[in-house]
Amino acid sequence: MKKILDGFRAYLLLERSLSDNTLKSYNFDVQKLLTYFSERNIDYKEAKLSDFQSFLVFLNDLGISATSQARIISGVKSFYTYLLSEDIINDDPTQLLEMPKLSRHLPSVLSVEEIDLLKSTIDLSKPDGNRNRAIIETLYSCGLRVSELINLKISNIYTEEKFIQVFGKGSKQRLVPISETALKEIFQYMLDRNLWDIKPEEGDFLFLNQRGSHLSRQAVFDIIKKAALNAGIKTVISPHTLRHSFATHLLEGGADLRVIQELLGHESILTTEIYTHIDMTYLRDAILSYHPRNKNNK
Repeated sequence: MKKILDGFRAYLLLERSLSDNTLKSYNFDVQKLLTYFSERNIDYKEAKLSDFQSFLVFLNDLGISATSQARIISGVKSFYTYLLSEDIINDDPTQLLEMPKLSRHLPSVLSVEEIDLLKSTIDLSKPDGNRNRAIIETLYSCGLRVSELINLKISNIYTEEKFIQVFGKGSKQRLVPISETALKEIFQYMLDRNLWDIKPEEGDFLFLNQRGSHLSRQAVFDIIKKAALNAGIKTVISPHTLRHSFATHLLEGGADLRVIQELLGHESILTTEIYTHIDMTYLRDAILSYHPRNKNNK
């Protein structure tokens, strides 16, 4: 089994190009399934669809959320795809295994005015003030995930072309336009950054802490949380809120959904389609506010 799991890991890494975090999660999830089968004397090579459905019921009874169940099943399906490709099994029983239904919560979205307010609360008299403004503007202007932001390198910024090279999930690369506003904020921050004592191995990372190391995810969450508190924004927000706002504002401005998918680095258009629900809410409110048939009812 160790040899099979090592082969599965190599398959995920080399053929699927998945991230280290996903590799660890999938390996852990497959171990869950194998333990479940072992305790019930089920041979994983002979398992039937009903065995996997029972496993899902088991996960549900443990109180594991639908989102986590979906991730576990995704890992299990990948494992059985690998087993089939290596002729370890003759048929893949997980092909007909349905994912648990996920409730789709509409993400929080900030207005352009609220994003400007977030930036305006940053204390520029502090050494990290310009950095924090640049972080907020880059997250919003480019629609980055927090992991993409903290791993953004100076060498990935093409100032004249106004593009940045982003490494997303599974180290997949994409080019994203960057606004003139974001570039100006980064330039102001770089003036401060040049005065910091930067560790040699960290020199190419754009966003650093004052100890000269690149920022952690938690540090970025704290920056956004503090800025929201100072701005008096009651909605609970995170760095991902700025990414959602980026996508929503593009859609409201008339951008094609496929373009937004490319900019966000979504592998499936289905992931991007959540923004159509936000846009329909925006359109409904616009109709209620501006259509002549509704004005008289106010």
